[in-house]
Amino acid sequence: MTAALAHAQQPAPAARISLDQAIGMALEHNHALEAARSTINQNVAQEVTANLRPNPTLSWDSQFIPLFDLPQFATPGYFNNSAQFDLGVGYTLERGQKRQNRLQAARDQTNVTRSQVLDNQRTLTFNVGQQFVAVLLAQSMIDLAEQDLASYQKTIDISQARVNAGDMSEGDLIKIKLQLLQFQTDVSSARLAKVQALAALRQLVGFESVPDKYDVIGTLDYQPIHGGMDEVKALAMRSRPDLVAAQRSVIAAHSQVSLAQANGKRDLGLSFNYSHVGAVNSAAMFFNMEIPIFDRNQGEIARTQAAVTQSDELYREASEQVISDVVNAYEGLHTNDEIIGLYRSGYLDQTTQSRDISEYAYQHGAASLLDFLDAERSYRANQLAYRQALAAYMVSLEQVREAVGTRNLP
Repeated sequence: MTAALAHAQQPAPAARISLDQAIGMALEHNHALEAARSTINQNVAQEVTANLRPNPTLSWDSQFIPLFDLPQFATPGYFNNSAQFDLGVGYTLERGQKRQNRLQAARDQTNVTRSQVLDNQRTLTFNVGQQFVAVLLAQSMIDLAEQDLASYQKTIDISQARVNAGDMSEGDLIKIKLQLLQFQTDVSSARLAKVQALAALRQLVGFESVPDKYDVIGTLDYQPIHGGMDEVKALAMRSRPDLVAAQRSVIAAHSQVSLAQANGKRDLGLSFNYSHVGAVNSAAMFFNMEIPIFDRNQGEIARTQAAVTQSDELYREASEQVISDVVNAYEGLHTNDEIIGLYRSGYLDQTTQSRDISEYAYQHGAASLLDFLDAERSYRANQLAYRQALAAYMVSLEQVREAVGTRNLP
């Protein structure tokens, strides 16, 4: 019983999510994206409205009622022989296939909205990836700071032993201890950066998706891409949802022209009337239609035709923007790739070896305190820059994926 109670009181392990899981949660729970998706349902509802037919009209009237000559009401057969009653049903026959054009225009606009929502997903995916890398960088900084702090603490312990043995001055020991503050500050700053990065990431994936205490799975990693610039451009031209939205906007603009031309056709009004006059029952058919002499919807037709030109120019602009985004992202990735290569070509090993040699020499009295502290600062600066370069490379990779419009790169 006691063991079971102790087990129940243990805190639950913190949830850990991967980048793919974070993206999936964001696409499912992000409120801004959900708000954007609601516009699709609004457009679908507009399709229903566009496909509706006109309602028929019902009319009726009564005439020759002796309202101010009440005795007439008592006259036998008055209502049958003297009063008049009319009942009519009317309907508007739409010409020019207005309903079909309304429906097509609404469907085309829905397609544009769907692509725009997909573009919102593209942007959100990049933001999640970028923020996920920020968490990984913060964790890497924590690991580095704690490692440096532990290593430096050993140096202090050894220095204290040398002071006790009379092999080192108390002043040098104080200088070494003062440097400890920087290492402790690095640890605190790194932990704060991770807390802030996790909070920002949680806002993107949805607060209800993860508990208060959660963490991520992964490390700063180098993942080279093998596709060339031309392959990436071709993939972007096929995959970018904002480009697809611009293309569909051109189609939707043409649909608006067809609708405006259809609205220039005048509808035919048809009605059937039943009349009871003087004990005679009769029927009548009525037709009416505007004569399109002045108003033939010329202004709206001209406006929609100009909108087609506008949509076509915006599509061309979107195409150029896609190419520009790909070039910038790909070149940024290539530059960061070269920087990673420089660090891996020997600089990391050399600074590590320099730090280790200086530390060993200092501990054995063969190097000065200044030389040791200088080697320690160079090592920390180099490790910090390398981790930041890795994070920059991973963010550049996410930018390439955003520029292309898909996470599956060639």
